[in-house]
Amino acid sequence: MFIEQDRVSNSNNFRGIVVNTARTDLMGLKHIELKDRILIGQTVVKGHGVGTDNVTGARIAADEIDSIINAIDTRGTHDIDAFVIVAGLGGGTGSGGAPVLARHLKRIYREPVYALGLIPAPEEGRLYTYNAARSLSTLVNEADNVFVFDNAAWKNEGESVKTAYSRLNDEIVRRFGVLFRAGEVGKAGVGEMVVDSSEVINTLRGGGISSVGYAVTEVVSERTKQKKGFFGGLRDTFSKKEQVEDVLTGEDKSAKIIALVRRAMLGRLTLPCDYSTAERALVLVAGNPTEMDRKGVEKAKSWVEENIAGVEVRGGDYPVNSSYVAAVVVLATIGEAPRVRELFEIAKQTKEEVIQSKKRSSMFDDSDIDPLFE
Repeated sequence: MFIEQDRVSNSNNFRGIVVNTARTDLMGLKHIELKDRILIGQTVVKGHGVGTDNVTGARIAADEIDSIINAIDTRGTHDIDAFVIVAGLGGGTGSGGAPVLARHLKRIYREPVYALGLIPAPEEGRLYTYNAARSLSTLVNEADNVFVFDNAAWKNEGESVKTAYSRLNDEIVRRFGVLFRAGEVGKAGVGEMVVDSSEVINTLRGGGISSVGYAVTEVVSERTKQKKGFFGGLRDTFSKKEQVEDVLTGEDKSAKIIALVRRAMLGRLTLPCDYSTAERALVLVAGNPTEMDRKGVEKAKSWVEENIAGVEVRGGDYPVNSSYVAAVVVLATIGEAPRVRELFEIAKQTKEEVIQSKKRSSMFDDSDIDPLFE
């Protein structure tokens, strides 16, 4: 999805490879060149994937880490700002392989290594929850910071994850697509308060788990009759009623930016959490240069600072040719996230059930028990 958006916007900011143990999953990718699809574990699972066995996924990733690193080196790493590992944490290959890859990338390269981990909704099954908890607990220790996207928080009631798949991917790309482009100079010029990669890196330097908030509003003017541009279709994130209210109030640019940032932080986050426990934050306002306001961004930063545990809040604007203005708020190193606590609680219960089941078996062996939750 990131590569697809990159091509549509002609920004060329992303470079990526896809690694999997399932050949069919790799063949279904439309926007990744064949040379960037890496199949691992052929001698073990014959291209059929590891299912939900993340232990096997981790073992295969470790055994074939050299081929993965070589593929990364071939694509070139001389001008990158950071590595981002995107993985679903409930299955086998991504869940098991992501921490392994993070560990080796940090050992070899100087650039920071971040992870974007997708955690499963409860209805996806206890095994997926168990895998996600095991993977997340390890990934937090291996990566420089872990962004978490909670499927449960974004799936509509009664909707299956399968039917929600495309929409959830769109939600992820909208938020992180804006964030990862921070500091890039486009046709719209340079912002008054530039947020570059170093600002993002400093915000995330504390490690742990982070969540991202997002809000968007349409600029009602002649520009709305033009092509949607960079944010293509993002107004669907909010109702038409909200957009009309923005127009009718007649707020000045500064007040509108503050309101937008507030809506981003107080609205639906990628990981529902207590935002007041964040140690650091970053505020990024992206949109048409005529709608940007330095005073508004500064006041928005001050408001965020007053509402989080830490005192480090960075921020700025990112001009793009668009009929929309969007705000991204990164809440870094979260101290309290009920969904993560629930995830680990379910995983512990599942582990205890596995132990009891094995004890009833004559083949029980202490070495079979995963030590992650000891």
